[in-house]
Amino acid sequence: MSDAQPTSSLKRNLGLWAIVGLGLGYMTPTVVFDTFGIVSETTSGAVPSSYVIALIIMLLTAISYGKMVRVFPSAGSAFTYVREAIHPNLGFMVGWSSLLDYLLLPMVNALIIRLYVEQVFPDFPSWLTVLLYAIVATAIIAYSMRGTSNINMVLLIGAVSVIVIFVVIVIVQLVNGEGAGTIASTTPFAHEGVALPALLTGATVVCFSFIGFDAVTMYTEEAKSTKIMPRAIMLTVLLGGLIFLVAAYFTQLRFPDNSQFGEFTDDPLPQIGLIVGGQVFQAVFVGAGFVAAVASGLASHASVARMLLVMGRNNVLPKAVFGRVNSTTRTPIFNVVLVGAVCLLATFMSLELVSAFINFGALIAFTAVNLSVIFQFAIRGHRVRTAREVLSYVIMPGVAMLLTGILWTQLHSDALIAGAVWAAVGFIWLLVITRGFRRQPQGFDEAQPVTGFNKLAVEESETESEAESESEAPRG
Repeated sequence: MSDAQPTSSLKRNLGLWAIVGLGLGYMTPTVVFDTFGIVSETTSGAVPSSYVIALIIMLLTAISYGKMVRVFPSAGSAFTYVREAIHPNLGFMVGWSSLLDYLLLPMVNALIIRLYVEQVFPDFPSWLTVLLYAIVATAIIAYSMRGTSNINMVLLIGAVSVIVIFVVIVIVQLVNGEGAGTIASTTPFAHEGVALPALLTGATVVCFSFIGFDAVTMYTEEAKSTKIMPRAIMLTVLLGGLIFLVAAYFTQLRFPDNSQFGEFTDDPLPQIGLIVGGQVFQAVFVGAGFVAAVASGLASHASVARMLLVMGRNNVLPKAVFGRVNSTTRTPIFNVVLVGAVCLLATFMSLELVSAFINFGALIAFTAVNLSVIFQFAIRGHRVRTAREVLSYVIMPGVAMLLTGILWTQLHSDALIAGAVWAAVGFIWLLVITRGFRRQPQGFDEAQPVTGFNKLAVEESETESEAESESEAPRG
């Protein structure tokens, strides 16, 4: 049975811009400042060029997502696309790679918060910041699996408003001779000492900014019409990319190098706010980043807990451990606590390394989606009869696949090693659950937990209640 079949019926009340807003909120616009110091150092002060490269690749990949969502409108995962278009086993491996992203995304938000606190309150213990965040986030999600999508638009408007204020202040400072001393320059894109390999390496980091654009496919069943989904995906990437590009351009003009950040190049957002607007603006700037990180952390924490639940329910992971829902809270307590434990790794890891780990799986998923288009339309559908079809279903996804593959090779060596180990574990587990490839692995579309969780929780609660009743009944 195809994983594309809907598991529940949802009210179709989301328009184009509502879905785009949810997608942009998931991407967290302020992340451009979190990774700015890392990318500026890597590219020798050409952050905007890396964003241009990443934006082109993401746009081509978004086109591929748009094509696949038309075929599988009730599913939104690279796993499902590869499973249905190519092969279930390859789909499992792509989904396993995506699981690494899901597990680390809550942790990266804890890491960003830790870096904020280290700069604003340097005497406060870093380990305590991470521990407190992990405890609070785990408690909230354990009590209620509700995500933060309802307030995403509010957070988005707030974050974009702060970025606009930042750009205006920077423009005034540039006109007055600060930084590069001009508001129109090609220097942020190219200058002496900038090399293409460095820009590609920088692009692998800024791809982290785009993580989540594909999440809009999870709202397909709630869209007023499925026909708007390809446009929603494209607009999310395009508008998100433009926000990142404009912010990176003016930040690069204001800070041609990292010298003003001192030791805080791993996440210079608080320093950028302080230098540009003083302590008051720093408080606003950090506040916007903090709230966005917390909202993103809670949403991603809930998502991965739900995904693990579905994997448990479908026997992709041990059902007795991952597939259980607490009868009182109606939440998968073990999964939630496990993700909270992973968040504790933020105590000692760097943003550069964690973003590389996340991009390892994301770039594999993006490459696989582009490959799925070729298999679904060109190979299986024989849509290669005209030049337009060849361009649409072979050349464009082929170029996107090649470019995402190139970015993948530019990842941090530690990320490649860790990713290879993760993939090896996944392959061994695939052998186990398929009994040596004698049967197909079950599905675990990341859209499924969002649409089907409440039903699963109720069923679990009812099953446990029935079992308790039977055990308490008098025996004849």
